[in-house]
Amino acid sequence: MTHVTPLANRRRLAIDHHGQRGEFAALWLRERSPDAETLDPRTGQRLVEAAELPLSLSIEAAEVADDRLYLHFSDDHRTDFDLTALFDDQPSDPPKRLWDAAGAPHPEADFADALADDTALSDMLEALHRDGFVIVSGVPTEADGMQPLIDRIGPLRRTNWGGIADVKSVADAYDLTMTQRGLEPHTDNPYRDPIPGYIWLHCLTNAAEGGDSTLADGFMAARLLREHDPEAYASLTRVTPGFLYQDADTHLESEGPLIELDSHGEPVRVRYSNRTERVPALPPEELETYYAARQAFYQLITGEELTLHLKLDPGQMLIMDNYRLLHGRSAFQLASGVRHLRQGYVDRDSTASRRRVLRQRLAAPRAQGEHA
Repeated sequence: MTHVTPLANRRRLAIDHHGQRGEFAALWLRERSPDAETLDPRTGQRLVEAAELPLSLSIEAAEVADDRLYLHFSDDHRTDFDLTALFDDQPSDPPKRLWDAAGAPHPEADFADALADDTALSDMLEALHRDGFVIVSGVPTEADGMQPLIDRIGPLRRTNWGGIADVKSVADAYDLTMTQRGLEPHTDNPYRDPIPGYIWLHCLTNAAEGGDSTLADGFMAARLLREHDPEAYASLTRVTPGFLYQDADTHLESEGPLIELDSHGEPVRVRYSNRTERVPALPPEELETYYAARQAFYQLITGEELTLHLKLDPGQMLIMDNYRLLHGRSAFQLASGVRHLRQGYVDRDSTASRRRVLRQRLAAPRAQGEHA
């Protein structure tokens, strides 16, 4: 059964629908009207200027029939809603699966399959969204071997380092990634705006002693910090350090909290880059709290409880969510062999768009088959 009750001089509508209850503002219902007068049927974009609707708009009449809500507004507009869709107005993305070292997943994909088959590509992208990383095998061991798969999703994000760049030890290195030094867990490029969404790390050869990769789930670290030290968690969501990268031809600056929250108060991005962080000269008491909080977060992301160790073989590629995962590596010795990887970035919006379109496209034939 469904019941509708006008409230607040008919400027709100209370709806009880099969055990669900919601209150909806008349203005919200009016600007979300799904009819062709309000929304363009082809693009789904709004045709009326919502800011010009009268603030005193009210609901003149509301009726329910066959799980549809029929409305008549005070501006004489009439429309109807699918009640199930009205109560299911949620983001389209499935939840993420947070993990620690003991429960770490091992999502895998095959390069040729993902290139040739939409279902395989969709599975790869869903795993990347869910787990924060995926290991792709069978990538051609050529300099730009990853490019064809990027083109299925992309475009490739170009930076001051070009497109797909080398990750190997070089003389006169302009970044610490180009040395044999071990790297602490970090996220890439927090000094950019926007920050690259996904890192693609392709192994051409990995015969050097050492150079193992590490991964830690930053969202799991944030969850544990919130549970065990709420004051520290609050500090890392509140303080906004700067991040700086400079070389002879580049000067990049940005800022943001180490744990960034969404509109629901949940972590949506982590930043951690000891090499480039610049904390402002805050009041000493606030700095003391921040430094203790940062240390607590660092101990989590470097501890064995959260650290996954892996070593890429030639022809393997690690794709990582740069808003969620912290990655690092152990030091390596070139005397034992060559370590040569290639790295590229793909932005978050194009990756999410491809994933959602594939999910919808692949679900359509299944839905048609169920109703056949």
